[in-house]
Amino acid sequence: MKMPPPLIALFLVLLVFPFSCKKFIEKQEQNYIVSLVTKGTWRITGYYDHKTKNLTDSFSGYSFQFNENNTVYGTRYGQQSNGTWSVDVGNKSITSTFPNATYPIILLNYTWTITDSYTDSVAAKTAVDSSFNILNLHKN
Repeated sequence: MKMPPPLIALFLVLLVFPFSCKKFIEKQEQNYIVSLVTKGTWRITGYYDHKTKNLTDSFSGYSFQFNENNTVYGTRYGQQSNGTWSVDVGNKSITSTFPNATYPIILLNYTWTITDSYTDSVAAKTAVDSSFNILNLHKN
């Protein structure tokens, strides 16, 4: 039995709809996250390396500005480190890259899995040497 063309079209729409809907929702979530992150500046309130060393003081005085064009600037005492960032809603992660950075900014060059977040703070971790680096950010 052959299906009439309108039924085939309806079947295809119903088959594709869940995927389109999911993609639409992920895009809306991504837009919301980008909006939250790019409004205002951020500071690092916790950084623990995989050797459980507290390196938070190394980031004292830094302020980070995330931009909608996926650039990020870390500034301290008039010195600026330029980088890029991206969000992956599906994996609940943010990737940051500062290609010409020196210590301590180079410690941010990872893909960070978000472990907790609010409109004014983010907790994240990244796997390093069978352990984790931990990062905490708060909005200024």
